[in-house]
Amino acid sequence: MLGISFRQLEVFVAVAREGSVRAAAGQLHLSQPALSMALAELESQLGADLFDRKRGRLYLSERGRDALPLAQEILGRVIELKRGVQGRGAALEGELRLGASNTIGNYLVGDLLGAFAAQHSRVSIRLRVGNTGTIVKGVLDHQLDVGCVEGAVAHADIDVRPWREDELVICVRPDHALAQRRRLCADDFAGARWILREDGSGTRAMTEHVLASLPPGQTVLELGQSEAIKQAVIAGLGIACLPAVAVTEAVKAERLTVLRTPFLDLRRRLSWVLRRSKHHGALVSAFLESVALAAATAVRRPARASRPLRNSRG
Repeated sequence: MLGISFRQLEVFVAVAREGSVRAAAGQLHLSQPALSMALAELESQLGADLFDRKRGRLYLSERGRDALPLAQEILGRVIELKRGVQGRGAALEGELRLGASNTIGNYLVGDLLGAFAAQHSRVSIRLRVGNTGTIVKGVLDHQLDVGCVEGAVAHADIDVRPWREDELVICVRPDHALAQRRRLCADDFAGARWILREDGSGTRAMTEHVLASLPPGQTVLELGQSEAIKQAVIAGLGIACLPAVAVTEAVKAERLTVLRTPFLDLRRRLSWVLRRSKHHGALVSAFLESVALAAATAVRRPARASRPLRNSRG
């Protein structure tokens, strides 16, 4: 009969997440020999190697990849059992592993985490920021419990749930020729020099959709962060399509101008992504309820007058 312990499963999941005994031992506050022994005992009981050892790092084997979501579910169920016995009012605790694509992680982290973190002080939140493709891969590989992305996702194993709308804007330096026009049309963008995000980014996908409705231009730079693109536009290297939240301060400081482009639809939806086949426990459920409630409250709250982004003349 198997005698697998809760601690052995914790060790397995931590090593799978961190990729090394040393990092996992630090996270679990165990000595490396103790952690290695627990992992070896688990592999012995299962009769299978859960990891491949390569150049000092541990990589999940095929059997390890199959076992990981089951181990995570068992750990989650045990935590839920404990909370159920203590009563539904017992404080949530544990670790919530979130992923956010760059725009969300860099500019909307308060909206993403604020209410939940304030309400659940005993929950440890680990946030990974990357492009949409990276976050989706993290969810598929069971490295992340839930992700929030700005790009479109179509994958059979991914459950996509809408969160809120976001808007992109086309921005230029204030002295750019396009900023001087009283009224713009699509033809005015012929030959424009564009600075784009990298492949795999939700902003890149949206920009390519926009460019398909404009006359041909030239891609002069591809950069991995909206901040880098913003600085390149300020330097006069080209124009860009960026999230409105990313350029607000630069527009207020009159370092950038947002072009008025009513002929373009620059709206997009931000979404949650979860793995369909994975058990989502109390932490994930509570987190999604928290952000849904915050979003609903924001919609009901009367809108306050705010100074709009400065646009080109027209």
